[in-house]
Order: sequence, then C-alpha cells, then structure tokens
Amino acid sequence: MEQKGNADGRQVLLAGKALSQLPLPVPGLRAKRGHSDENQPPTEQKRARRLPVPTRRVAASIATTCSKASAAAAIPRTQRAGHRASLRPGLTIPAASVADIVRRPVPVAAVPKMAAPALAAGNEGKKRAAWDLKGQLSDMRTKVSSYKDKVQRLDGENQQLKRQLQEQVVQNQELSSQVSTLSSALHTCQEQAQQRLHKVMELSDLKQQLEEQVTSHSRTIRQLEGTKRDLSSLLETREVKLKLVEDGLAQRECENKELRGQVAAQLQVMTQQEERLHHLEMERRRLHNLVQELKGNIRVFCRVRPLLAWEERQTGLEHLHFPLQDNKALVLSKVEESHFGRDRKGDVKYDFIFDRVFSPACSQEEVFEEIALLVQSALDGYNVCIFAYGQTGSGKTYTMEGPDDMSPETMGMIPRAVRQVFQGAQELEPKGWQYRFTANFLEIYNESLRDLLVGRPERGAELEIKRVSQSSEELHVPNLRYVPVDSEDEVLKLLQTAKANRSVAKTALNDRSSRSHSLFQLRIEGWNRSRDLHSVSVLSLVDLAGSERLDKSFSKGERLRETQAINTSLSTLGLVIMALSNKEPHIPYRNSKLTYLLQNSLGGNSKMLMFVNISPLEENLSESLNSLRFASKVNECVIGTAQANRK
Repeated sequence: MEQKGNADGRQVLLAGKALSQLPLPVPGLRAKRGHSDENQPPTEQKRARRLPVPTRRVAASIATTCSKASAAAAIPRTQRAGHRASLRPGLTIPAASVADIVRRPVPVAAVPKMAAPALAAGNEGKKRAAWDLKGQLSDMRTKVSSYKDKVQRLDGENQQLKRQLQEQVVQNQELSSQVSTLSSALHTCQEQAQQRLHKVMELSDLKQQLEEQVTSHSRTIRQLEGTKRDLSSLLETREVKLKLVEDGLAQRECENKELRGQVAAQLQVMTQQEERLHHLEMERRRLHNLVQELKGNIRVFCRVRPLLAWEERQTGLEHLHFPLQDNKALVLSKVEESHFGRDRKGDVKYDFIFDRVFSPACSQEEVFEEIALLVQSALDGYNVCIFAYGQTGSGKTYTMEGPDDMSPETMGMIPRAVRQVFQGAQELEPKGWQYRFTANFLEIYNESLRDLLVGRPERGAELEIKRVSQSSEELHVPNLRYVPVDSEDEVLKLLQTAKANRSVAKTALNDRSSRSHSLFQLRIEGWNRSRDLHSVSVLSLVDLAGSERLDKSFSKGERLRETQAINTSLSTLGLVIMALSNKEPHIPYRNSKLTYLLQNSLGGNSKMLMFVNISPLEENLSESLNSLRFASKVNECVIGTAQANRK
C-alpha cells in the first residue's frame, strides 16, 4: 500500500511538472484597457495586466495543481486511488509528491517581480503624458527585459521538471514491473493457497473417514474380544476332550497294532486263499472242459416247436412220441398203407437218440440251461459255435433270437448267452480277470456277406473273408462293423437293429421265412495281469436259413435262387462236418461262405452245438425225417479235443 501511495504521489508530481510549463497568472493584473484609455499614460496597475500569456498559464497550472493536491490529501486513504485516476487519464501522481509540492517553497526566481507597483510608486506623483512616447517606449523596454528574464527562468524550471519527470517515469516503469512480478507471485500464492485449501478439505474428509473406521474397528475389536473369550472357554473345553481322545487314541493304537498283526496274518491267509482259489478256478475250468468233452465236442439237441393256435384245431401230435424215462430219445411214427387198398399195413417207427430232446412243452429257459455250460466255455477261452438247423417254419429264429415282442420268459439263446457272459465276467473280476467284448452281426445272402448293423442305403462294397495275418488262422471281415460293448443292453440294441435289417420273405411254406443265414459273433478277450494270463475266444451264434423242397415251396425267380443258395450252403456244412469226423486231409471250408467263416468254430479246436428244429405237423414228417437223419450223422461225429486259446 505504501508503494502504491508513493507511485500515486509521483504521478501527481509529474502532472504538476507538466502543467508548470504554462504562464502563471499574476494577481492584481487586469484585462487590456479600452479605446477610451488609449491616450492616457499607462498606470502601474494596467501594466501588470499585460503579463505574457505563458506566465499566466504557468501560474494557473500551479494553482490548479496545488488545489487538487490539497483535495487529495483530504480524501481518505482507501478512496485515493479513484481520485488520483481523475487527475489525468492514464497518469497517476504519488500522494507524497503532491504533498511535497504543496509544502515546497516557491523559488523567488520562479515568481515574477512586481515591477509595475514600484514604477507606479516612483512615478506616483507624475504620469507620462500621451505625447511622451520616448518615456512610454522606455517603460515598455524595461517591461520586456523583465519579461524575458522571467521567461528564461521559467524555461530553466521547465527543463528541470522534464528531467524530474523522466526520472519519475523510469521509476514508475520499474515499479510497474515490480507490481507485475508481485501480482504474478500473488496469483501463484493464491493458487497454492487454493490447492492447500483443497488438500486441507480432503485431509479433513480423510480424517473423518479414518475416525469412522477407527470407531468401527474399535467396535469390531470389542466384538472379537468377546468372541475370543468365548473361544478361549470353548478351547479349554476342547482341550479337556482332546486329552480324553488322545488317551483313547493311545489305547486304540495299541489295539491297532494288534489288529495289524491280525490283518497281516489274514492277508497271508487271503493270499493263500487266492492262490488256492486260482488253482480251484483252473481246476474248475479243466473239469468243466472235461465234462464238455465227455459230452462231445459236437453235440446235437433236438427241439420240436409247439403247435400254433390255428394248427391245434387241425392236427395233433400222435406221430411224435417222447419217452418219459429218456429225455434224449424221440420216436416218429408213420402209417404205412397197403399197396392193394387203403387198409393199414402197420405203423413204421423211426427212433432217434440225441444229447437232449426238447418237447413242445419245454420253455426257452429250460433249453438254455442245457447250453449254459457251453457258453461258460467261451468265457474260459474256448471257441464255441451254436447253430440252429431245420426246415423253414420249424422255429429256428424263435429258438435263437426269440419273438418280436420279446419278454424275459421268451428271450432266445442269443440274448440269454450274452447275459450269462457279462454276469460271468463280473463274477471273475474279484479273481483278477478283466474282459473286453466286441460284437458283430452279419448275414449270408445268396453267398454274399451283408452287415446287419448297417442300414441298406449305407452298405458299401461286398464284404470279403480274409486272414488276420499269414501266420494266423484267425479270420476277419474287413469293412465289417465291429462294435465294442460293455453291457447286455448294448448288445440287445444291436440285435434289434440286425433283426430289422435281415432278409425275410413270404413263401408257400412260411409267411415270414428267413432267406439268409444270420451270424452273431461276440469276441471275448480276457486278462489276468497278476497271473500273466491272456485268453481270446469267439462265441458264434448262428440262425441258419430253413431247408426247402422245391416241389412244396413252389419257389420261382428270386425265391428259387435263394432256395438253391440256402440248400447248397447247408449241404456244404454237412460235407464239412463229415470230413472232420472222418479225419479227411482236405476239409472243403471254402466251398461255402458259411463254412469258411465258421472254419475256426467247426474245427477240432472248438466246441460246437447244433439245434435241429422240426415241425410238429404230420404233413412235414418227411422233411422232419431228413433233418433228424442229418442231425444223427452230425451227432456221430468226433472232431477231437478242443484247446483253450490262452497264453
């Protein structure tokens, strides 16, 4: 504020110096005299009025400046800024300079001497006449010389004031730069103060939050302290219980040591028992195989299907006789007529003996009980082949697969054999055996192979039978679908698919006659890693197409070709079995796709069972006799001892 006041004072002083160049007015001078006074001698007072104009202007300026300075000194300090600005636009005079001007004594040289009153006093008693032109000229010269002296003095003062003004301007510029610097510093300080104010406010908010957190934490600490006290009491209780438990545990440790000893003894006994169990299992397999060999590696079962509902009203079973004491015998009787008339010559009886004969009253379950041991041999590592043979309409498909609306009571041999295989595999798991099963289902139609697990539109090129390798006798069919199965249900789904894709047709002897041989094979591969044992076997279940007599079936066209292919393959099957029985050096396996595919199941290293199915109708007696005679020949065959496929 003091610097600003000084600057204002200097600005007023500069204004005063600038105004001091004007002539000062001289008190007591009057205006120019009129025309009436021209001829009168000038008085001292009139001469004073004729001061030079510059002198009057300087005097007026000094008076004005002094009056304004006095007024500024009387204004309060807080209001001086506006008043100073009004002295001259764009120019400010410090108040201190104005005060100095007011208090500064006016130099004597700066004030014009009042010569006119002195002259008037010298000439007070005498006035120059109008005609005294020399005297008037002398007076005028005196006045002019005095005025010149005044003008010179005023010029000197004016030059001095200019120099002072220039110094004040330089000082004012320096002060202005200082004011600018101080203003920018003040602005910076204000910004810093504002920032610090914001920080203070933020710190205040943070302080409030921290105080709230401290309050919350204090409350939490009090709660935790209460919880700690509760836990401490609970811990003491637990420690007491833990001590009791440790005492009990020590006692249990002693008992555990005793039990470990007993377990070790039991493990030793168990190992011995497992070893004994393994030997017993191997002995069971040996004895089981011995029993099967004693029964014959080729066995023949005969089954007579029951009469259908519409057949019971037309005929009976008088021509069939089942001895009550012998379930292996079957007697067929035929009435012989006289050549000379219709008189009866007598009944001709045909006796047949097989490994088992099933009457029409026998159920599917009874039939399977007789082949269950043979199916077990497949799980033990022997190749097993079971096939159904007989004329069309004799119940072969019913025996092997069951009816379309199959139930647990009417299930055929194939689903029952699959169930037994999976159950046996589960029973052997505790003994260290693990099994893997792979299934396939195909048909032989007109001496060509067809995959029954693939729909007809999806079937590709014709399938061929090939050896797995040159050093192996195992056969396989490339491009045939082999499906890994893990349960009985998966196999049943495959059976349904195959039944839907099998070739059937209506003939004169059967409304739904199978026109192909169907072959279901289940490959069984087992491991006992603890004993380093490995077994591989194939269970083949075959539903052969029915043999037909052309004079009764009246087959033509496609049906005729099918009948011829069926009869040819069945004849080849009989020739193969006879060759095996006679130990012939050449076995005609390749004469038929059926015998070639079953080569490993028909030879001496396998077990085979044949179902011969016959019709209960008397009108089919001759065809039944042909089937039974063929089965008798097969039953008389001996193909040698089967060997298990174990490594």
